Amino acid sequence: MTTHPISRRQFIRLSLLSSSAAVLAACGARPVEEAAAPAGAASAGEAVAAANAAATVLVGDVVGFTLASDEWPGRFGSVTFRLQQGTYRGEPIYYIRTDSSDLAFAEQNGLVHVPLLATAAGRGIAGSLYTFGGDRVPVLSSAPSDENYISLFQIKEVSGADSAADLSSAEAIEQAARDGNLTIAEQPVYVNYPVVKWPGGELAADTARDSYLGTGQLLGPVDVANRRVTFKLHECYPGSRYIVTDTSAAPMAPMMSIAAAPPSQGMVDAGGTDEIWVFANGVAGSGVMGFQPAIFDNRAGDAAWSPFWNHFTLKWKDDGAARVLSSSAEAREALDKGEVELFNGTPDSHPNGFVVNCPVPVLAENTFQA
Repeated sequence: MTTHPISRRQFIRLSLLSSSAAVLAACGARPVEEAAAPAGAASAGEAVAAANAAATVLVGDVVGFTLASDEWPGRFGSVTFRLQQGTYRGEPIYYIRTDSSDLAFAEQNGLVHVPLLATAAGRGIAGSLYTFGGDRVPVLSSAPSDENYISLFQIKEVSGADSAADLSSAEAIEQAARDGNLTIAEQPVYVNYPVVKWPGGELAADTARDSYLGTGQLLGPVDVANRRVTFKLHECYPGSRYIVTDTSAAPMAPMMSIAAAPPSQGMVDAGGTDEIWVFANGVAGSGVMGFQPAIFDNRAGDAAWSPFWNHFTLKWKDDGAARVLSSSAEAREALDKGEVELFNGTPDSHPNGFVVNCPVPVLAENTFQA
């Protein structure tokens, strides 16, 4: 079997692993129930019900979820988040909170601890999220309407500001700092806060709810009045359920009905991504291309995992010999044996890859059946 040389990105990951345990308890993970899967579940429905009961919620802002539902024909579940409000250029903006590079911040705010997010430091990739303390909502430096939008923000604490001052935009805050009217303290904290509604737009909802992409990743309009937003919840290996929010591939974003976030491509060179393999053929299933669920290189919540996918596609050379692959080890073994072809991004985009932001709010046993 061919050995795979360690890459710069893998070296960064291993260094972070040595400095952080990143266990699920440290991420604020909580079991929904203590119930275990019943032995010998006889049907797919029973398996899903058992996995649903034993699932673990990783994100504190999750107010409800289901791994599957009879309310729609699509092979996905749903997850509802508590909506957070900020300000962008003087107008309200709404986002969800999923991940943090800093362990203490993750514990305090119910986020997944993702050390790899800190690899963005000093690279001009991340946006800025200005906090004031008290009841004043944060100010975000960018929105999906901007070419430089990315859901990765560095936390910047503002102090000494006049409560009556108009500080409703990043530009106004930075100018006030230059004028000596306030102080900005940049924190070594990077957070993944995908924006779902912004001035003039919001993530699209899927009304048919019969396919992975459909017309959007939301299952209904953003509910500002009740501060809720509900996403499709997709399955992947190993044991993770994820949402889809944005991609570095701006031309593909409209087709995927998600936000364009070109700067996230920089996370590849920074070492802040995790490999993901999707399937272009083989066993039919609930994956993005209509085949088996995707495979993460690492399980969500592990220190080497990141919600920023470095997207790859696997294609079986002999479609008739395809089988379900359920781990990165199995995917690499199939590659070593020459059973599958590897494409950077997709077969159409190869050799140009792209990044997709797919936070994991829930861990649950895999229930896919061929």
